[in-house]
Amino acid sequence: IRAFHTVIWTMLKSKTFVKKTRSGGVLKIVREHYLRDDIWCGSEVCKECKDEAPVLQEHACIESNLCSFPHYLIPDTNVVLHQIDILEDPLIRNVIILQIVLQEVRHRSAPVYKRIKDAIHEKEKHFYTFTNEHHRETFIEREQGETANDRNDRAIRVAAKWYTDHLAKKTNGGSLKVVLLTDDRANKEKAEQYGLVVYRCEEYIKSLIGNPELMDRLALQPDDQNEITGSKLLFPEHLPLSRIQSGIKNGMFLQGTFHANRDNYLEGKVFINREGEEINEVLLQGLQNLNRAVHQDVVAIELFPKERWVAPSSVVLQDDSPNDEDAEEDETENKLKGVPSDSSVLKPTGRVVGIIKRNWRPFCGMLSQSMIKEATRHLFTPADRRIPRIRIETRQAANLVRQRIMVAIDGWPKNSRYPNGHFVKNLGSAGDKETETEVLLLEHDVPHQPFSQAVLSFLPKMPWSITEEDLKVRADLRHLCVCSVDPPGCTDIDDTLHCRELENGNLEVGVHIADVSHFIRPGNALDQEAASRGTTVYLCGKRIDMVPELLSSNLCSLRSNVERLAFSCIWEMNHNAEILKAHFTKSIINSKASLTYAEAQMRIDDSTMKDDITKSLRGLNRLAKILKGRRIAKGALTLSSPEVRFHIDSETHDPIDMQSKELKETNSMVEEFMLLANISVAQKIYDEFSECALLRKHPSPPPSNYDILIKAAKSRDLNIHTDSAKALADSLNNATVENFPYFNTLLRILATRCMMQAVYFCSGMDSDFHHYGLASPIYTHFTSPIRRYADIIVHRLLAVAINADSTYPDLMDKHKQSALCNNLNYRHKMAQYAQRASVAFHTQLFFKNKGIINEEGFILFVRKNAIIILIPKFGLEGAVFFDNKDKPSPHLSFDSEGPTLREHTFRMFDKVKVTISLDASNIQHQRIRMALIEPVVCFCFLDFFLFYCETATA
Repeated sequence: IRAFHTVIWTMLKSKTFVKKTRSGGVLKIVREHYLRDDIWCGSEVCKECKDEAPVLQEHACIESNLCSFPHYLIPDTNVVLHQIDILEDPLIRNVIILQIVLQEVRHRSAPVYKRIKDAIHEKEKHFYTFTNEHHRETFIEREQGETANDRNDRAIRVAAKWYTDHLAKKTNGGSLKVVLLTDDRANKEKAEQYGLVVYRCEEYIKSLIGNPELMDRLALQPDDQNEITGSKLLFPEHLPLSRIQSGIKNGMFLQGTFHANRDNYLEGKVFINREGEEINEVLLQGLQNLNRAVHQDVVAIELFPKERWVAPSSVVLQDDSPNDEDAEEDETENKLKGVPSDSSVLKPTGRVVGIIKRNWRPFCGMLSQSMIKEATRHLFTPADRRIPRIRIETRQAANLVRQRIMVAIDGWPKNSRYPNGHFVKNLGSAGDKETETEVLLLEHDVPHQPFSQAVLSFLPKMPWSITEEDLKVRADLRHLCVCSVDPPGCTDIDDTLHCRELENGNLEVGVHIADVSHFIRPGNALDQEAASRGTTVYLCGKRIDMVPELLSSNLCSLRSNVERLAFSCIWEMNHNAEILKAHFTKSIINSKASLTYAEAQMRIDDSTMKDDITKSLRGLNRLAKILKGRRIAKGALTLSSPEVRFHIDSETHDPIDMQSKELKETNSMVEEFMLLANISVAQKIYDEFSECALLRKHPSPPPSNYDILIKAAKSRDLNIHTDSAKALADSLNNATVENFPYFNTLLRILATRCMMQAVYFCSGMDSDFHHYGLASPIYTHFTSPIRRYADIIVHRLLAVAINADSTYPDLMDKHKQSALCNNLNYRHKMAQYAQRASVAFHTQLFFKNKGIINEEGFILFVRKNAIIILIPKFGLEGAVFFDNKDKPSPHLSFDSEGPTLREHTFRMFDKVKVTISLDASNIQHQRIRMALIEPVVCFCFLDFFLFYCETATA
């Protein structure tokens, strides 16, 4: 027994065991379990054990037909896991979350754990965590022969009983009670025998007076799902997890992550997770073989013998089955059968035999109201085409029509065409800009909630100014003629540059980056939030900051004519742009001008301007051209991806004009020096910290990625060599067609599609550092710490390397760095997708009031039932279908080149003329409708999308 002040701790037991460390050593671990007798119950009514502000209210009243008395709720683990949407509702308050429940939830579902922790931290909810596992009167030992699950259920009942007795004593037998919520029949029966007030979750929610909408948010239990599905067996039974694990171990099954096909709901791929496997991707075709897998699920698959391997379908096919989910399955399967496919590209093919881990989340979309009057069961169509439609029960269908809503999946029985789910919440009217922006942020998992007070508390107090201490430890560069060059309207200015001639005739070139790491210190709430967000997300007319605005647009932004803290990378170069010396220092700067790319270009081009800023820009531009030429000579790729810029009405905030972005020499000038700084810093931090440097690499694509590019070039009698990045770069430079100037751009667009995604990684966890696209042996991100968290980590590493700051354990832990990189890669990818979705939505807004527009375009791809067309002026790309039933048109025939209409053959890169208009007949998936003018086609339409490719951005 140990006594600390008045707290009595009793050590119940001690357990010792050894564990092998990552380095191969042996670590002795001693675990001691202590009990105490002063753990507070958290209620206002208790005057004895209270030692802090109460959480649970004395008057915990909620109108209920079952519970006419004030009461606290204690949910068991499964209620928290499956009914989290109910628990998050503002109506549900005064809930006791037991420690054992919280621990189980943490082990079983990280997303639910985060959501319940957020609810606990929300003061208005009055959720209280009770540490029952360390309370002398509520801790229980596991009995002989008792399963861990049964022991935990008993622990929940014991804690509920303790609360019941404890509150009765404190209120002298008053009316305040505890209600246990469980959907486990055995647990409920034992709780009733124990004298507890206990209800099933559905039973309790139904009893609440005046809140029928809560019923829609109830997750269906397995028994309920079986009641509302048919008796016909539609899918094979999933194998039990034990059999799956043994099958994977002996090589009978493969484990991987399922990726649904966005353009064909009857097809998907499984990417094999295990290294060393000969097969890294397996094709799945048909509902039976997909076997209820949902996009991003971790699945077990059985590989078919080679004679059953098939080629990916070249049909673009959406799930257009009737609203009745019991429609004939044979009809939909037949859409895939009989479609011509290229036998030369057969892929390993298989079927799903079991689900290892579901990666379900709440999905945004719209309700398809049942045609049956008074029906409560309806189909929900997700906004993401890769997600199947979901059957839900709701009594407010009439109010949810034309609304964007969120729905969660509860399960997918083997006798149901679609998964079952429940309504989560209404997001707002479809088509409304705020609602659609919310949808795309949710769908792409972009953290966009306001910064919490805990985060904001770590911001510097205003007014802020540079201190005498800063002047002592930093290089004073305020005299230098530095300036920034950015897009119009940029307020989060990360970087400034300067160039001047030295007395020895050489040039001094500096890249000065906002010193964000000075304001964001490791491990605090501000740092944790920035690490979680990973990146700033730029939407059309909206920015989701990674750090609070006080930093992003003020204290860290290198605006002109204000003193700012910076991290400077300074080179001494000769006039041939060869680096003679490199120097890194924390600094203080005062930018002399904040220019746009156009303004900087105008200064460079205007021969009458002779000021220091213009001289500096001219020097930078001349050196940048040399640097770029040298990079390209080494094999750096110059790729292309159409980008558009919107001109927004200042009052309505609607797009009034749309045009392709025009790049100037100054764009390239800034890019070259940012690349040079990133490469220089990458080498420095790797030299100092070879095991924990945060770097960025761009893997070289597998040869098969280039098949479409090579085929496109051959259609014009040109050869593309892909042996190396330099061979590819040289081939692209030489690929020209007479009287077809845009041909080379089209090839570069296709080449972009062939690339792998560039990723962050920890140097101690990988041996391949090469950046394929930049032809650089090493690379990192240093130049944008306001909008990228990776750059903050690189700043910290560089600061330690030059003795400008101290280190901390996580910075030197390669495993934690690697885990951080995984999150950053995910956040960057989702930010890219969100940005493209925002462009797509604003493109629809632009065409909404434009009527019909005639434009020229080019055929990018030829499919069996469609041609994919690019409209360069608007950056639009989409599929023009030849028949609305996904069958060959009577006016269309197939040959080796592609579809032929009358005597016309469609080929890649053919020029076409089309009419463009908006089809808003389907609010959920509005379409840019297109009709071919040249050549004339009897029927077609275009399903609009914007470049869902993963580009190899630096």
